[in-house]
Amino acid sequence: MYVYLYSKAEFGVTPLEHNKIIEIATAKVNLSLDVLGVLENGYHEVEMILQEIDLADDIILEPRDSGIALSCDVGYLPLDASNLAWRAADLVLKETGLEKGVQISIVKRIPVAAGLAGGSADAAAVIRGLNRLYQLGMDLETQQRLGLSLGADVPFCVTGGCAVARGIGEKLEYLEGFGSHWVLLAKPNLGVSTPAVYQRYDQTEIVGRPDTAALIRAIQADDMRYVAEHMVNVLEPVTTQMHPIVGKIRRQMLQYGADGAMMSGSGPTVFGFFRQYGRASKAYKNLKKSYAQVYLARTTNRRLER
Repeated sequence: MYVYLYSKAEFGVTPLEHNKIIEIATAKVNLSLDVLGVLENGYHEVEMILQEIDLADDIILEPRDSGIALSCDVGYLPLDASNLAWRAADLVLKETGLEKGVQISIVKRIPVAAGLAGGSADAAAVIRGLNRLYQLGMDLETQQRLGLSLGADVPFCVTGGCAVARGIGEKLEYLEGFGSHWVLLAKPNLGVSTPAVYQRYDQTEIVGRPDTAALIRAIQADDMRYVAEHMVNVLEPVTTQMHPIVGKIRRQMLQYGADGAMMSGSGPTVFGFFRQYGRASKAYKNLKKSYAQVYLARTTNRRLER
């Protein structure tokens, strides 16, 4: 069944003390992903449409006199400088010259290594949260600039919403008009190396590419069915060749009534759009029989709230 994934604390159900800040780190899915070439710096030039969904981690920040302390409710995340949230805090403290520290507590819901920008979302939430906690006065442009040094998805995750991302993903053109739609996600029990996928992509002949302009028009018209039926991710056949279960999940999504299904990012998570909650809920239960990491969420747009 559907579970509202924002923290209850945000809405006053569990009040936070005045010296704590909670930020909601929302995941994203790709409504399209095209690779246009390779830049001089070796990075791939992309054009993709990113959409925020309400599958989210909670990031709770508390002041400390010095140092960064990180905790998480799951045991598989690193709690040191290899964690993107830790690095985001370190970056903000150094860039602002703030002689303070922070305690970061993560309530983890977004699966890791899934193509959903979970780590980037946590890092973005730390940047936003430290800005609020210590009243640093950083505007969104500054927060996104800091985020870009941590990863190409972080600038989008700072704001959320819906956007066309170009360059390496940092050049954002925001889109309005796409409503709240049911999204079912399923991640197989494996992780995918993004560099390995792009390396394999360079050796693969790609047949179908997204019509980004047509998808933009459909998004602005809130034509979910068109979006669902015309989504294309050029990395999907690459990852599917490496991990055939990705293709299997996509076929199951369609079999269970999705209007369209596609892999997000470099994978391996597959998501599908559903017009009706009843059909989405039934598909959730069917997929849950085979996969542990299945989530029912909705598209959302919190950009203007940030």
